[in-house]
Amino acid sequence: MSNSSSMAQFLLLALADRRELQLLHFWLFLAISLAALLANGLILSAVACDHHLHTPMGFFLLNLSLTDLGCICTTVPKAMHNSLWDTTTISYKGCAAQLFFFVFFLATEYLLLTIMCYDRYVAICKPLHYGTLLGSRACAHMAAAAWATGFLNALLHTANTFSLPLCQGNALGQFFCEIPHILKLSCSHSGYLRETDLIGVSAFLGFVFFIFIVFSYVQIFRAVLRIPSEQGRHKAFSTCLPHLAVLSLYLSTVMFAYLKPPSISSPSLDLALSVLYSVVPPARNPLIYSLRNQELKDAIRKMMTRCFSGAIKCLCSGV
Repeated sequence: MSNSSSMAQFLLLALADRRELQLLHFWLFLAISLAALLANGLILSAVACDHHLHTPMGFFLLNLSLTDLGCICTTVPKAMHNSLWDTTTISYKGCAAQLFFFVFFLATEYLLLTIMCYDRYVAICKPLHYGTLLGSRACAHMAAAAWATGFLNALLHTANTFSLPLCQGNALGQFFCEIPHILKLSCSHSGYLRETDLIGVSAFLGFVFFIFIVFSYVQIFRAVLRIPSEQGRHKAFSTCLPHLAVLSLYLSTVMFAYLKPPSISSPSLDLALSVLYSVVPPARNPLIYSLRNQELKDAIRKMMTRCFSGAIKCLCSGV
């Protein structure tokens, strides 16, 4: 039996065996990473610079972009490094850090999406109380609570997972460090049960938030359908659809990845699902929000126009 603290490194799952496919995965991950960095960077800049986006939804969207950037920077760089240099190793401390930040950003994103649902509920169902219930102080407190809860959740899971003795080797069946795959290496039954209890508590709280989201959207749709004008209904729906799309894709991929029947499980399916919920969302979420949010599109367009105009002026003055 080898203690986890004495283990020097873990072996991650290779994305491909052939060198050509490894390089293909590297370039694919690089393209997704650059798209995520550019898209989320544009949203952060637009929300920070345009006063029209200094709203509760804009503030929460800024926080959501930060979690997306955190997720893409946690898992993808190591996977790109391993694909480029044809290796599969990750250090023990590196694995612990990767697991901590992945759980931290993933949990915080779910909490922020729940808060954004509450924002839409108040805006549509209780518009007269919007300024009171979602003032700047209340928004700051809710965002801080989401980040603090995500941090505490990640700290508990990481500390408990890496306190387990490991005696089943050091090969993880995943291209990044994840709790279920590390638990498979454990030889401590009591520690395994302790971590599964923690996962059960987290899952229960997540289910409570899910019920709140469903209840909120039932109330939102009932309120929208009572709006007499078609234009008013369309405007109300357009503010909810991006959030609903991001939330649905987030929950569907994560739930299917963790709750799928063992009978349909396979290495290729598991790898595809892990990419869908850990790599793709940071690049997909900004696209969904920018396509449906006219104010955000206008802010990004103005910002890019100013940047291009300034660059052209600098070139002309240099000439």
